[in-house]
Amino acid sequence: MTILPEMPNLETRNGLPADLRYLVEKYPREVWPSHPNLGEMARFWLQRHDMFRELGGMLKAGMGDYREQKLAPRDFAVWFAPRLRFFLQQLHGHHQIEDMHYFPVFAKAEPRMKHGFDLLDSDHHVIHDALERNAESGTAFLQALQADGDQVRFAADAYARENEALLAMLLRHLDDEEDLIIPLILDRSEEGLGVGL
Repeated sequence: MTILPEMPNLETRNGLPADLRYLVEKYPREVWPSHPNLGEMARFWLQRHDMFRELGGMLKAGMGDYREQKLAPRDFAVWFAPRLRFFLQQLHGHHQIEDMHYFPVFAKAEPRMKHGFDLLDSDHHVIHDALERNAESGTAFLQALQADGDQVRFAADAYARENEALLAMLLRHLDDEEDLIIPLILDRSEEGLGVGL
């Protein structure tokens, strides 16, 4: 029986465990853009990750602008609500596709990395819980914008805390996911893995 290492906590880890880094050491990030095995699926997937980073940054910056009173509450709500909804929905759908389709394919192709895909799947559950808290605190904040004074400030502070926690976890997860998957694609090719577009 193989004893797997304990899964590092998403909120505190600083990258993939050493035993999962053998392919990213062979294919470091600087070789990815020009590697011939970086196909359309991988490029699209990386673009989606960049979109989540960009949207998360926009939400954080927008929240900062609101808290610094650069945006009136009504203007902020009109700007914020559709972006938050889009961000949460897209992230949830992206994780479902990874969990149901891509992770099983990759884990089967490289059994030594199975616990890495289990780690990423575990991350998705942690992030899903954070998405729910983010949606709840975002909704409470938008509702509080109709009120005045302390209620709005407390709701804004609560949402800002949830948003910052979610973004920190998400950024760590995206980097780790890329460090596990892109080197595997470069090593085996999309066609070899059966994931090409």
